[in-house]
Amino acid sequence: MSESTSQGMYDNDRPYWLALHRAPGLAGAVYPALLERFGTVQGIFAAHSTLAYLKAPDWGAVERDLAWLGHRDRHLITLADPEYPKLLREIVDPPSVLFVMGDSSLLQTPQLAIVGSRNPSSAGIETAFRFAGQLVWAGLTVTSGLAIGIDAASHRGSLAVGGGTVAVAGTGLDKVYPTCYWDLAQTIADSGA
Repeated sequence: MSESTSQGMYDNDRPYWLALHRAPGLAGAVYPALLERFGTVQGIFAAHSTLAYLKAPDWGAVERDLAWLGHRDRHLITLADPEYPKLLREIVDPPSVLFVMGDSSLLQTPQLAIVGSRNPSSAGIETAFRFAGQLVWAGLTVTSGLAIGIDAASHRGSLAVGGGTVAVAGTGLDKVYPTCYWDLAQTIADSGA
C-alpha cells in the first residue's frame, strides 16, 4: 500500500498505533518525543522525515491485529490513552501499546506484583497462593507473569478468593507460554486481565 493510499484510510488512530508498535528498531522512549513533535500518531506517519518502515508499514499485520481486537473483551490501550497506566508511562522505555484480554480497568487499580522461582518448594507455592489471596482481601490486584511456579500460584490464589489478577505475558496474547497454562490464562482473562 502506498503512502498516499494509506493516509486517511482509517478513521481512528488504532491502526496507526499498531503500525508504530511494529516499527523495527523504534524504542518506547522515542514515542513521547514523536508525539510531541508531530502532534498525533497519524501526524508521525504523515511526516516525510520518518523511518522508511513508517512510509510503508505492514498493513496486513495491522489488519490481523485489528481482527484479534475485534473479539469480545479484547482491548488496545495506547500511550496516548488516559487509561494507560500512569506509572508504566513513566518508565524509560514504555510500550507504545498494551494488548489486554479481560477487564482492562484492573490496570488502574492498586497493584502488587508477585514473582518468584519457577521451581519453588511446595511450601513456597502454598505461601504465594495464600499471600495473593490476602492481598486481594486487602483491596489489591495481584500482578504476575503467568510463569510456572510462584507466578501461577499467585494468580490462582487471587482467583480463589474472587479477586482480580493481571497476567503480564511477554509472548503476546495470541500465544500462551507455558502452553500448559492455557486454561489458567483463559480463567484470568474471564476474571481479570
